[in-house]
Amino acid sequence: MTPRPRLLAVTCVLVLLESVVVAGLGVAFVVSLVRGATALAAPTAFLVAFCAGIAALLALAARGLWAGRRWARSPVMTWQVLLVVLAVGWLGQEVTAWAVAVLTVAVVVGVLLLVPSVVAATAHRATDGSDPAS
Repeated sequence: MTPRPRLLAVTCVLVLLESVVVAGLGVAFVVSLVRGATALAAPTAFLVAFCAGIAALLALAARGLWAGRRWARSPVMTWQVLLVVLAVGWLGQEVTAWAVAVLTVAVVVGVLLLVPSVVAATAHRATDGSDPAS
């Protein structure tokens, strides 16, 4: 068994952090909905479902990355691209710590996904029978 690269561990931790933040945002939307603080119940309910789905996808992708699965890189990279676009839009309006943090984490994760040692560690197909964890 070859050890996993440290950069893969950093990548997985950052993706799990993103998952937790998105889940927390979903909880905040639920609280807003339950308290009646929003007049738009249907869009808020959609945002709750969206946050739950993205959080679950990111958690599964982090697990897939850790297991060395190639498929896991695609959803994670797609999410990072979306975060960069959002953060740049936010920064175009006002420079905030939140926008800078989102942009920084998205760029770091995106770069880490392209580091040769991480790519090599996540190059296994789900159907090839090899499991780098065993």
